[in-house]
Amino acid sequence: MTTPRSAFLDALVSRGFLHQCTDLDALDALAAAGRVTAYIGFDCTADSLHVGNLMQIMALRWLQKTGHRPIVLMGGGTTKIGDPSGRDETRRLLDEATIAANMRGIRRAFDRFLTFGEGESDAIEANNADWLDGLGYIPFLRDIGRHFSVNRMLTQDAVRLRLEREQPLSFIEFNYALLQSYDFLELARRHGCILQMGGSDQWGNIIAGVELGRRVDGRALFGLTTPLIETASGAKMGKTAQGAVWLNEDRLSVFDYWQFWRNTEDADVGRFLRLFTELPLAEIERLEALGGAEINEAKKVLATEATALCHGREAAAAAAETARRVFEEGAIGGELPVFELPRAALEAGIPAFEAFARAGLAASNSEARRLIKGGGARINDKPVEAETRPVTLADVAAAGAVKLTAGKKRHALLKPV
Repeated sequence: MTTPRSAFLDALVSRGFLHQCTDLDALDALAAAGRVTAYIGFDCTADSLHVGNLMQIMALRWLQKTGHRPIVLMGGGTTKIGDPSGRDETRRLLDEATIAANMRGIRRAFDRFLTFGEGESDAIEANNADWLDGLGYIPFLRDIGRHFSVNRMLTQDAVRLRLEREQPLSFIEFNYALLQSYDFLELARRHGCILQMGGSDQWGNIIAGVELGRRVDGRALFGLTTPLIETASGAKMGKTAQGAVWLNEDRLSVFDYWQFWRNTEDADVGRFLRLFTELPLAEIERLEALGGAEINEAKKVLATEATALCHGREAAAAAAETARRVFEEGAIGGELPVFELPRAALEAGIPAFEAFARAGLAASNSEARRLIKGGGARINDKPVEAETRPVTLADVAAAGAVKLTAGKKRHALLKPV
């Protein structure tokens, strides 16, 4: 298409968010002429979202920044079933209390990115349990299920891939597409929502919702997907050797979040600046054109801007300053992850490999041993020569902790208590 007329789609297209859209020109015309209400659904499978969800959150943020109204749909109902997309096995079913606690944790992340309220473009939080929990099985099959072709459902990626791999697909999971489609219909009726967005793995479910709205109510609904992001080396976005990169500070420290972005591969810097910051495109073009060691300055900008969106400008600046002191001055930064250890253990001394494992810098004692043998471990910025080298109270620095370093960029503090 030509350059979009609406500010919303112009932002999505120019910054790399757009993968597919059911009718881009018609949606663009509506967004240019008035206010559009759109939603993305988030199942409550954990008490925090992670960087893998960030593209969807940023799409909602750009929607709101350009004058439209976002709906954050919490999957209080659909979490009880589990989305089979991208899975080789059935998700573990969660109880009501766990789902409610997860929902509260997820909402905390959105409070940083969106403005909720009663204004025309203020975000709405909805919970699909409000309509799914009360559904009668026979009426739902009669009124909604009759619009779905099993032949068509079997071709959807989430179902087809599971069957091709000869992995079990429960009947309850097979129904997930019906419930997601019904969510779209309910949000259209309750809030005038005309657009569902999601990752490209949700395309089949989104299309089913668009078609359901047309068949049941004669509504013109739209679907839009964003690309699934991998790093330049082919790794899944938001996954590290240490696990998911969580958005909530109680799951991942601000410093570690900042450091995740600082460690971006050179080839990804420009793309990630477009997707995960709000810097002007001209400034991003300048930063991504930096060559050699100067690209590290662009990575620091990416880290600080992305962290500011998630944790606030002050916390981002503190993380950047901690990184500067740690990497450039060799200091012990107060924002580094802190792991407490009984003072008695340090009085007796513990082997270096155990200290690194306890501090989360290695997944196991054996991995910590390999790290030390490979010359990748330092204590208070000095190489660890032996894996059994004791770590004692004598190693506690003036800051009251032992600084452990794995590789060049991963640090932690071991503090006696």
